[in-house]
Amino acid sequence: MIFDPKPLDLPSSYEQVPTTGHVIVSHYPPGSSSVTPVLVVTLNRPANHNAFTPQMVQDFENLYPLFDADERVKVIVLTGAGKTFCAGADLDLGFATHLDQEKAKDHRDGGGRVALAIHHCRKPTIAAMQGSAVGVGMTMTLPAIIRIAYEKGKYGFVFARRGITMESCSSYFLPRLIGHSNASYLVSTGGVFPPKAKHFGDLFNEVLPEPRQVLPRALELASEIATNVSPSASYLNRALLWRDAGSPEAAHLVESELLHHMFGAADQKEGVGAFFEKRKPNFRANLDDDPPQNVHWWPQIDTGRSPKAKSPAKL
Repeated sequence: MIFDPKPLDLPSSYEQVPTTGHVIVSHYPPGSSSVTPVLVVTLNRPANHNAFTPQMVQDFENLYPLFDADERVKVIVLTGAGKTFCAGADLDLGFATHLDQEKAKDHRDGGGRVALAIHHCRKPTIAAMQGSAVGVGMTMTLPAIIRIAYEKGKYGFVFARRGITMESCSSYFLPRLIGHSNASYLVSTGGVFPPKAKHFGDLFNEVLPEPRQVLPRALELASEIATNVSPSASYLNRALLWRDAGSPEAAHLVESELLHHMFGAADQKEGVGAFFEKRKPNFRANLDDDPPQNVHWWPQIDTGRSPKAKSPAKL
């Protein structure tokens, strides 16, 4: 099936974009009246420990295509309001709400829809996990480029203890991030552990002693990336990591073709020029204007939509 989504209207401010309230967006630095290179997406149900809801799915699927299409946005920071990052699925709502309304082959789990929204977005996400997270609260962060945790938080993949199986595309992401042995231990025991437990491997890139330190550190990293990294090169590098070419030789062919493309791209010239001139780069390449051609692994299975902006945003 060929999807031809309608172009998106990009907002003048993401703080004014309507959401269900279960997720909110803010600019960084705060107080900006216009779109900033770094945006903060906050799970906003602190009284319920940010337990996951269908409304969150709706918000992520509405917001992340905007982030993807908006060249003003460089990095997204995902965090939670209150003391908990995400307590997993809201068990008060239950798991089987729509079983009588759809066939198994037509079901698309909400966590997976969120994970794919994050993964398909060409702008990277940093997860600032300022408190504990279990279940979908963990798996939704797996497509992020960086995860920062609170030292005394508790984290786990508790699905087997709730009588359910993995979701949010975690059977793909988790073993690739921490290895099959660690992934098998975590999902088979369903246990919760501190972030420095050996079973997590290097899942958490940084672990900080105070919860109040987590978001500022994530914002610091996001700002550094937004200032110094080419969005197009960053996206293509992540695509090379996640998409399996199948062999070293196949990877060599794909990397060579992409590198040939990037050698002639504007961001390469800007990056090298900034290095020699000892200044900050001003990467302006539009991710839609000059994509690499004829890359055989580029097509992806369409499970939703990939809309574009109606007109380029002003940088």
